[in-house]
Amino acid sequence: MTRHVLAPEWLFDGCDLLSERVVVVEGATIADVIPRPADLQPSPGILAPGFVDLQVNGGAGLMVGADTDADALAHICAAHRALGCAGVLPTLITDRPEVTARVLQAGFEAARRNVPGFLGLHLEGPHLDPRRAGAHDPALIRPMSDTDLSQMIAAASRLPALMLTVAPEAVSPGQIAALSRAGIIVSLGHSDCSLPAAQAAFAAGATAVTHLFNAMSQMGHRQPGLVGAVLAGDAHAGIIADGIHVDPAALSVALRARPTGLFLVSDCMAVAGTDLPGFTLQGRRILRRDGRLTLQDGTLAGADLRLDRAMQVMVGAGATRARALAMATSVPAGLIGAPLGRIASGQPADLVWLDDDLTLRGTPDPASG
Repeated sequence: MTRHVLAPEWLFDGCDLLSERVVVVEGATIADVIPRPADLQPSPGILAPGFVDLQVNGGAGLMVGADTDADALAHICAAHRALGCAGVLPTLITDRPEVTARVLQAGFEAARRNVPGFLGLHLEGPHLDPRRAGAHDPALIRPMSDTDLSQMIAAASRLPALMLTVAPEAVSPGQIAALSRAGIIVSLGHSDCSLPAAQAAFAAGATAVTHLFNAMSQMGHRQPGLVGAVLAGDAHAGIIADGIHVDPAALSVALRARPTGLFLVSDCMAVAGTDLPGFTLQGRRILRRDGRLTLQDGTLAGADLRLDRAMQVMVGAGATRARALAMATSVPAGLIGAPLGRIASGQPADLVWLDDDLTLRGTPDPASG
């Protein structure tokens, strides 16, 4: 087995930024992390675990949708690996039942093939609140039925991870409890729910919130809403940190209110990894302009964002570099139980090189040291 040594100026191990360390790699696995010998010149920048993105709607010109098969999922995962992601959850937004079934089948096949970077699926809808539809088609939003519940529970056993975004208005606490018992990561989102309704959903087994601040009831001093439930609670929460979806001041508030549990998502669409000027989503044209993706009426429709840029925005909002790195690596990996996001003996050698300002430089070439 080929053995290589990587000697970075800085090492992010999933928790801390460390100096004077080297990483010993054997094949595709980290064999050890040891002190750097005094005579070994370090490479500039930061060596970190590959990113983990739990909300990827598309990439490489493809969207997760009616035409998705295992090959399409492989292309999407490959596009994001080129952007620094060790693993992603391809994400289907609200669609027809037959499309959900097709994407699940594609996921089962991708899991069977061990597609590189495929960590499972994220189904964002259709069990949402149409009052907070955002770019989702309100006509396709509906409450969860017993058939839907059985389908999700059966699917969970055939995927590495299954994340499901739901609104308490469309899914009962009993259904949330059943989903959670099946190992599904239940995330609240696209909801106008009250604080008590959110707390009841968390008590039933929901453990996360989808794109904090966006498409949800906001925090008022008498009606704290879903945002208040997150800021005052302990659920994990994804954030789209592009400086567009959430103002940096609100990001700063979230960082101070929640020392743990926040993680970054790209919420990226088909244009990720391409120079496409736009694409079509469920028959509607999505425009790509000035770092934004919008419907023609100006409604935000996903994000045009890379996770290295998201980390930089979080640092600008007050996060340390170590915390921003954790938000893109160990925190989301831990939420879904993926064996990624850390640099330690026995972990996969899915690594990235970053400049000191957290700009992605590329993946390491172990042979270069």
